[in-house]
Amino acid sequence: MKHIARKRFGQHFLTDDAIIDAIVAAIAPARGDAMVEIGPGLAALTQPLVERLGRLAVIELDRDLAARLRSHGQLDVIESDVLKVDFTALSLRWPAQKLRVVGNLPYNISTPILFHLLGHVDVVRDQHFMLQKEVIDRMVARPATADYSRLSVMLQWRYAMDNVLFVPPESFDPPPRVDSAIVRMLPLAEPPNIDIVRFGAMVQVAFSQRRKILRNTLGRWLDEQGYSGGFDLQRRAEEVPVGEYVGLMQALQA
Repeated sequence: MKHIARKRFGQHFLTDDAIIDAIVAAIAPARGDAMVEIGPGLAALTQPLVERLGRLAVIELDRDLAARLRSHGQLDVIESDVLKVDFTALSLRWPAQKLRVVGNLPYNISTPILFHLLGHVDVVRDQHFMLQKEVIDRMVARPATADYSRLSVMLQWRYAMDNVLFVPPESFDPPPRVDSAIVRMLPLAEPPNIDIVRFGAMVQVAFSQRRKILRNTLGRWLDEQGYSGGFDLQRRAEEVPVGEYVGLMQALQA
């Protein structure tokens, strides 16, 4: 029985064999890798992955799709909202390995998923995700560009990221109304030591009114923190490199 894509789950199923081959090549799965796929759907990417891995864990919210996936002898199916999955606990299934996380993420909740995984980054080896191209453009953006944003800073302090593959709408059924792409996310081996919750609050304040000079936004927040250093507040949030935000946070923690 044909599965009808459900709009509430943001379902768009990948159907282009050439694109699927290119994605698998970019991921480069090896037998025995501790891999978790988010949103396997109709298994277009799942099947070539599991053929190379031997076994694959998949997270699927759609009850009908989860039931179908359970009939596959090489899949460990986790029927759940991905935002409720404890990836740190999940990693204990592979005691000697870190997780490789892949998936065609639902575009309507892609940012919350990225932030959820950020909380489990210590158990992750790498991540390869299909996302809306404009989201990836923001993820990898450099300072002083239109795409540089809170998302850029909140991910770049912890990951090295690359836009590795463009995916057009016609590669899906039904086709989305946006262009898509594949991003590779590699956790930094020696990340800075910062309070991620406090850092997130600071960056959110900085970008809350991105066209304003930081003195009018972040400056007030820094005053409340008792900061009296020499951070240049005569800039807009989009002009400040990630390293300077990290340095400011470390100064606040000192």
